[in-house]
Amino acid sequence: MFESLAASVFDSAEDFWVWFADMPLTVILILVIGLVAIAVLRRVITALTERIAIGQKPRVVETVPVGTTTGAIPVTTPGAVPGQGGKRRRKNVLMTPQALADVFGAVNPRAAERRAQRARTVGSVLNSSVNIVIGTIMVLSIMQTVGLPVAPLLAGAGVVGVAIGFGAQSLVKDFLSGILLLIEDQFGVGDNVDLGTGVVGTVEAMGLRLTQVRAFDGTLWYVRNGEILRAGNRTQEWSRAVAPVQVPLGADIDAVRAALGRAVDRVKNDPELADSLLETPSVRGVDDVDQGGLTFTLHAQVRPAQQWAVARSLRVAAHAALLDAGIVARSAPTPFDEGVTGDTPGVS
Repeated sequence: MFESLAASVFDSAEDFWVWFADMPLTVILILVIGLVAIAVLRRVITALTERIAIGQKPRVVETVPVGTTTGAIPVTTPGAVPGQGGKRRRKNVLMTPQALADVFGAVNPRAAERRAQRARTVGSVLNSSVNIVIGTIMVLSIMQTVGLPVAPLLAGAGVVGVAIGFGAQSLVKDFLSGILLLIEDQFGVGDNVDLGTGVVGTVEAMGLRLTQVRAFDGTLWYVRNGEILRAGNRTQEWSRAVAPVQVPLGADIDAVRAALGRAVDRVKNDPELADSLLETPSVRGVDDVDQGGLTFTLHAQVRPAQQWAVARSLRVAAHAALLDAGIVARSAPTPFDEGVTGDTPGVS
């Protein structure tokens, strides 16, 4: 009685194990391995992108001086002064490309923000790609394990993918262009750009599909990334302030250059503009001669987005220097200044 019951239980357990090890265990292993692979890859991608986004400080190696409490034996030399023996403390800074990027990011916070945005966006795309690829492999493996036909499904998915690709090719183009814009760092949030077709302004937001540009008059442009054929960035790495100044045709060129030289010295010594200048402002000379007069150009290499403020200061300083030198006459008095009454000038 007991022997037959034990034999039936053993046979049932053996049959169950054979069934469980055939299909359910394989499905469970596929799920476990796939989920672990997704978790590990996502963790690695997130760690790398955050390390790039936050930045890595340069590694500092300190050489401990001889004769300290580390147990090293001080070395004395003839004529050495007590208390001054041993080696001097020295720091060896290993500057890697990442460390250099951190240094430039500390100088220009906008560059650090752009690097962080670019790294996190690329990391998000990679995480989504990992989910899609490994998830698809898991589904196909499970379907093959349970005996469902995979080949017809792949063929149908290919046809559907081609149809969707033709129908949404502009959308795919926008997303791919957005990824390349971020990876290549053509421009970022806060940059002043010219995207063609009249779109000029400051970038307020960047996505994988759209870029938002705010014009000077307040207009917010929504530009699809796939339609950006060229991009001019006016605030990347450095800029140049250019201030053309026109004087009368009969002006003494040497006197004009001397006056403009005093103007650029005034701008150079301005404490409010000291942090904006990357080089000493200079006068390029006569760039144009026309009926209006002689045109001189003042220019200076400046930090990004500072060229307009520096150019305005150059124009103001040049105008004041030319007035002081008597090269440019002051405005003639108007009829109102002379107390003359009559019709308003300029109004018919």
